[in-house]
Amino acid sequence: MRINLETFTVHKRFPLTISRGTTSQTTNIWLRIEQQGIEGWGEASPFSTGRQPGQNTELLLEALQLVVPILETFNPWERQKIEQLLASKKLPSAAWAAIDMALHDWLGKQAEMPLWRLWGLNCNQIVLTSATIGINSPEGARQRVRDWLPLTGAGMLKVKLGSTGGIAADKQMFLAVKSQAPEALLSVDANGGWSLEEALQMCNWLANQGVKYVEQPLTPGQERDLPILYERSPLPIFADESCYTSRDIPPLLGSVHGINIKLMKSGGLTEAIRMVHTARACGLQVMFGCYSDSTLANTAASQLSPWADYLDLDSHLNLVDDPFTGANLQSGCLMPNNLPGLGVQYRGSHY
Repeated sequence: MRINLETFTVHKRFPLTISRGTTSQTTNIWLRIEQQGIEGWGEASPFSTGRQPGQNTELLLEALQLVVPILETFNPWERQKIEQLLASKKLPSAAWAAIDMALHDWLGKQAEMPLWRLWGLNCNQIVLTSATIGINSPEGARQRVRDWLPLTGAGMLKVKLGSTGGIAADKQMFLAVKSQAPEALLSVDANGGWSLEEALQMCNWLANQGVKYVEQPLTPGQERDLPILYERSPLPIFADESCYTSRDIPPLLGSVHGINIKLMKSGGLTEAIRMVHTARACGLQVMFGCYSDSTLANTAASQLSPWADYLDLDSHLNLVDDPFTGANLQSGCLMPNNLPGLGVQYRGSHY
């Protein structure tokens, strides 16, 4: 099979601030695998969680360039052999995700079926996807809600907390969001920005504000404190930065109520499916999230979304120059289409 790599830069309509910093643009990698006249597409986007070394564009591109000559000796049907190869090369997870995504896209196109149908999933079960409100001033947060209204309807909002101003600033910002969108379903993501004491206080306070769940309240590496929070929090706790792959799930039993699966963390759709089944076997809830992914990666994740209790696949909706089209937002739900494979098409870098 032949493999092509190409970088593309995307810019956010609204820069996103979380507890670790602000992002306004990223340079992602578009990977294409071709065989028998069929082309499968995948995406690698850079990310950092504060737990492990970050995966920037240069690292991902270098890693992919090293394995491409070896991968080209395989065919797209040999996914088990390819997975073993990538594991032996210790490929960064986002680079692995691009390859795995492209292999699945190729398979769906070869079968002339969308992946969700190949997997026998029911798209009628897809829940609302949240729109993310980054850390901001109270008025800035209210404006972000107004910005999202025409794009998503803002039926489900994820509020980023963990401000450097402390939990007093977090409360002010949260109340501003709630006042602007009183009917919205609300969740909170602290991105590891709280201490245990702050997390306990905030979870109790947020429970009285009607929040659905709290994501990653404690810093990665502080998992020893999660069981205390799990026992005392009135709200469900979801792990994000503390959970990369299926191997991370069993140790979290008795510490969290659910996990956030992201393709760039997991290494693609194959491992994401393993994570779904592992989480369900452990009695945990499942959500799918994203980084600075374009429509390409988020459409790939949407193929799995009938399995999710919660969805946060909104990064592409915040891009002014997304070069792809794919899954469509319908009544606040990101719905995969009926095109074969991922169902993603290229519309160009300037449109």
